[in-house]
Amino acid sequence: MEKGRIITGCLAPHPPHLAYASNPQQNEPKASGAGAWQPLLDAYARLRQSLAAHDYDVLVVHTPHWKTRVGHHFLGVPHFEGLSVDPIFPNLFRFHYQLDVDVELAEAICRQAQAEGLVTTMMRNPEFRVDYGTITSSHLVRPQWDLPIVAISSARTYFDYSDEVGEREMLALGRATQHAIEATGRKALLLASASLSHRHFTEEPEDPEDPSFEHIYNPNQAQWDQHVMELMRQGQTRRLLEEMPDFIAQSVSECRDGSLTWLLGALGQAEIPATIHGYGTVIGTGNAVVEWDLAAQEVGA
Repeated sequence: MEKGRIITGCLAPHPPHLAYASNPQQNEPKASGAGAWQPLLDAYARLRQSLAAHDYDVLVVHTPHWKTRVGHHFLGVPHFEGLSVDPIFPNLFRFHYQLDVDVELAEAICRQAQAEGLVTTMMRNPEFRVDYGTITSSHLVRPQWDLPIVAISSARTYFDYSDEVGEREMLALGRATQHAIEATGRKALLLASASLSHRHFTEEPEDPEDPSFEHIYNPNQAQWDQHVMELMRQGQTRRLLEEMPDFIAQSVSECRDGSLTWLLGALGQAEIPATIHGYGTVIGTGNAVVEWDLAAQEVGA
């Protein structure tokens, strides 16, 4: 078997507003237009165009919105379908999904994570409702839904212990993901389904598409987001990881659920420049669509 590899890793935020604004046929609510979210939809369009140049056969997603109390869980049923409803924004996201799971790869990551000393579980319930973070990121990156996915839950390590302990655990989960992909011969696209700063408004306008409502919650968040994106552009991955606990604390970042650190761990903490396809706000949160193109780095090496 040919050795597998990670083709590309992406930071792929999942605000349900973006799925709503793009008006896919699977989503019941319909938007009148993209409005203030157009920059983020354009960023996803640029990402999809970039990914079209690559050949990959599976999407591996780490999501903050499948929260598991004990350990890291993996979807372990070949096919799921159902209705995913955002608990905060059911007026925007009621999405009828059908998706396939690469169970062999999910089991391989689960075993590798156990070998790293992590607590893991395969989720075998065929009636499980897949979380909206997994669905939104997967849809915005690959709306054809023609490839299987692997979905990984967000364990509570950061919250039960500390951000530093959480960081170490997510780097271990990243290594396990990388090794399992290599061992199974997969060509994988990795998605960290997360926003950057995540202090958001507590009230929604009567019209959710009102552009006057859409801006970053506070300047501190914006400054941290810009700093983190600059580290990504410069390929300063290790410095970003060193500063991650401060970023999490100062910007109430959704990175506290571990998705970005998992992604950087799976990429081998590679010091390569990232492409920032775009940045924008959704209900006060800061969201960046970012790509680390390992395949291009290999060609240029």
